[in-house]
Amino acid sequence: MPEILKVTPKNFKEIVKITVKAIEQGKVTVCPTDTLYGLIADARNQKAVKKLLKIKKRQSQKPIPIFVKDIKMAKKFAQIKKEQEKILKKVWPGKVTVILKPKRKFPKGIGKPKREIGLRIPDYKIVNKLLSITNLPLTGTSANISDHPPSTKIKEVLKQFKNQRHQPDLVVDAGDLSKSKPSKILDLTTFPPKILRK
Repeated sequence: MPEILKVTPKNFKEIVKITVKAIEQGKVTVCPTDTLYGLIADARNQKAVKKLLKIKKRQSQKPIPIFVKDIKMAKKFAQIKKEQEKILKKVWPGKVTVILKPKRKFPKGIGKPKREIGLRIPDYKIVNKLLSITNLPLTGTSANISDHPPSTKIKEVLKQFKNQRHQPDLVVDAGDLSKSKPSKILDLTTFPPKILRK
């Protein structure tokens, strides 16, 4: 069973510290985000990504998007033209994952090598803190088993992973989140840009 940490305003800093350490050690954490509960790990760590795919029971052909802390970081991982940057400044931070052409290779399961990478700057205090302290690109995928519904309710998330062979290492429990859908997906590799998921 994963370790469960309940977040309160009093222990927020302490929980961020523990979660940062877990990410740096290549662990996979269930964490609240501005959309749903997500599975957060170092997107450059091959072992961590492999573990995350096993937890989700997800094929590596179905690419996982990543969270970045700012546009400067996004430019490290994706080719961003001036007109694309203008769009990014309008939609970020927020619930929009943007598909761009990648600049560098990630472990199998993150984006589609040479073809596309999905990036997003979230708008949620704890995730933004993790991004800024670790200075790493983090996985931004929902905390659910493939073909099961993602959720904003912590009990539903925990129930999915209960008794599974592969489980997250840590759970950051912020209670039930506000109702939300997964992020909108905007493809900027085409002109005009295309909405792939509303």
